[in-house]
Amino acid sequence: MTFCIISHTPHTIYGNKVYAYGPYVKEMNLWVKYVDKVIIVAPCIINEEISPILLPYEHSNIVIKNIPAISIISFLEALKAMVSIPVINLKIFLAMLKSNHIHLRCPGNIGLLGCITQILFPRKSKTAKYAGNWDPKAKQPLSYRFQKWILSNTFLTKKMKVLVYGEWPRQTKNIIPFFTASYTKKEVPKQAIHKSFQSPFRMMFVGTLSEGKQPLYALQLVENLNHLGFPTTIEFFGEGNQRSTLQSYIETKNLTSIAILHGNKTFKDLEKAYKQNHFVILPSKSEGWPKVVAEAMFWGAIPIATRISCVPWMLGEGSRGFLLEGTLEVDSKMLVEQWQQTDQLQKMSMEGQKWSQNYTLDRFEEGIIKILS
Repeated sequence: MTFCIISHTPHTIYGNKVYAYGPYVKEMNLWVKYVDKVIIVAPCIINEEISPILLPYEHSNIVIKNIPAISIISFLEALKAMVSIPVINLKIFLAMLKSNHIHLRCPGNIGLLGCITQILFPRKSKTAKYAGNWDPKAKQPLSYRFQKWILSNTFLTKKMKVLVYGEWPRQTKNIIPFFTASYTKKEVPKQAIHKSFQSPFRMMFVGTLSEGKQPLYALQLVENLNHLGFPTTIEFFGEGNQRSTLQSYIETKNLTSIAILHGNKTFKDLEKAYKQNHFVILPSKSEGWPKVVAEAMFWGAIPIATRISCVPWMLGEGSRGFLLEGTLEVDSKMLVEQWQQTDQLQKMSMEGQKWSQNYTLDRFEEGIIKILS
């Protein structure tokens, strides 16, 4: 089988291997494990060094079709996109033509073009992984809503299984609730992890330091908790355009003793941090299935996250973690009240471990095998 991947994820060629964002590749390696040839249509660069957050594809027969990344956030970017789209569409079409199975990664600008082009191949088997928020009531950009409409339209989209996070009412028959995993059954600890939920509390933020992920809100929340008499520290893992804003805030407010910016770290470094920290915070404006939340629970850290997408379900509506309302005063008060109940924190940690450790890579792989067959 020739397996075609259409993705906006940046890929890197280093030596004779193809690399991309670690969690993404970890998942894709399970898909390509059962195919003979892989064609990847995605933005690609040749690099002399590899970031610690990248991992290589594990396949001996990969063909890369390099395309430019496109954006429409400004007039100039939109003009560049208009010039690039015909070339991108042609490469997507030819890759799909040569493939037995088409796999779309959505949402994204490249995924949108893939959604449109796949209409021309009604007889080919297809899958789409919609890694964003599938909630029909969510306020989203027009391009995201258009992708969801095409993928759900069984007249335009034939022989397609669309994998989404969460179970939502009134969906077409090709929409399949799915999940994402980071660890195998072998990695599940033999004994439950017992954390000592005592002050000072330790919190961590994992992800892109972007406005949408709201790392500054996480920092301000920790600052507020300290002002309320609850000593709390926070570690940031990741890079992004908000790093300078965070650094400036930390220095201006003299928060160097409670806030650290680590930058990008390896998967093993993050695992160590999950084990050491009490909480992981994700005040993001939009998510699909946030792996950070599931990974944190796997090692006993309690999530503190926004009430978006399938996050409330992941946190058992508050039985396995704390759901943020989005205002410093309300969220700080809620955490101060809850953190005084150390027995309840222990219970949350245990419940989180039990839940997360059910969603392993082994179970994920079983699901992929069923879909491909």
